[in-house]
Amino acid sequence: MKTTIFGATGNVGSRIVKEALMRGHKVTAVARDEKKFSTLPQGAVGRTGDVSNPEDIVLLSKGQDVVISAIRPRPGNENQLVETTRSILAGLANTNVRLIISGGAGSLIVPGTENRLVVNDPEFVYPSFRDIALACVEQYQLCEAKENVDWVYLCPPAVLKPGKRTGTYRTGKDHLLLNTDGKSVISMEDLAVALMDEVEQPTHNRERFTVAY
Repeated sequence: MKTTIFGATGNVGSRIVKEALMRGHKVTAVARDEKKFSTLPQGAVGRTGDVSNPEDIVLLSKGQDVVISAIRPRPGNENQLVETTRSILAGLANTNVRLIISGGAGSLIVPGTENRLVVNDPEFVYPSFRDIALACVEQYQLCEAKENVDWVYLCPPAVLKPGKRTGTYRTGKDHLLLNTDGKSVISMEDLAVALMDEVEQPTHNRERFTVAY
């Protein structure tokens, strides 16, 4: 499949690039700074682009089967996530290109509560992460309101960190997934596995889903 990945040189994006190449996808890896292309694995085609410009989205998604967004702004610039997502949705409106967003867990419901969102639970979202969690909630709400884009929103668990690729994970929909120890976690490598599984075997349409161990 022809796959464009925005945020391709970031922590999550780089792992999605690697997973997609391993599966034989033709990967277009997008970044603002072409100097970052030196970090791309062999086989990925680097393209510069401004994700905040819908015209760049149109250009870089033309002829592709799927667009993946793994954008994550730097601390202090959390609101950029909302603006870039709005741009991506605008650029893909009324096209046949599928969009999968690697988002955040903030919009999920904490199990055993009366619909308390993860973003409002300090057990899962520390104060230092609240701004990006709030931005991710708004990001998901933008997707919900968009009816002319074929989107899917992947929510990670509360803890997403570098680790090993095991190829195993559990899936859920609206509630945060917890293990028997009450933890909510997955490696970035296995998040990439889950995302690419959705690319190759679509099971969601204009909805979110979540994964965890």
